[in-house]
Amino acid sequence: MSARPGAQSQVTPSNVLNTNAPVSGASDTGGYAVTQQSLASTALRDAVYTRKVTVPDIAVRIAGAMLALAVAAVHIADQGGVTTLTSPDWIGWGYRLIEVGGVLTALVLLLPLPSRLVPGWAAWAAGVLLGVGPFAAYILSRSVGLPGDPGDVGNWGYWVGTVSLFVEAGLVILSLSMLKAPRQSIVPGGLSRPSIPGSSA
Repeated sequence: MSARPGAQSQVTPSNVLNTNAPVSGASDTGGYAVTQQSLASTALRDAVYTRKVTVPDIAVRIAGAMLALAVAAVHIADQGGVTTLTSPDWIGWGYRLIEVGGVLTALVLLLPLPSRLVPGWAAWAAGVLLGVGPFAAYILSRSVGLPGDPGDVGNWGYWVGTVSLFVEAGLVILSLSMLKAPRQSIVPGGLSRPSIPGSSA
């Protein structure tokens, strides 16, 4: 039966498009297929983050290792060789500690991550200590003097000491910058993702 002219058609619920109806291929819970696919892709992407390495790359770690070895070499030259012990004895053994610490710090920086016994940040923390310790000791020896070594007060022109200050300062600056730098996760294919602060590396 045709509608009468001028009559208003009635709107019924069956005439209204049901926007809440699930899209073909979507789940019965009302989610959309695209959303589900995106979530699945995210879960799959997170699953491949199985190995994390710490930025900096190998070039920066080599630079840090070279600086650590340079600190050790400067102190070996200052004491007159590996077999010589600087007087007084407590300063000589302090030199030995710096030399051994420089070699160990360089080794930890150069070792591949799976071979390390300590986390990556520990090597840079050791670099800070390796640079700050002898730097402060040198300043004290030339200003107020150290026990048993009064002859170095005012001896600021010693070229080996000047070189050591530059090397130690460079190591401290590099190590601090690496400790403050955000760590990143490297995944297959060259992708990287910054790790959440406080998360384990």
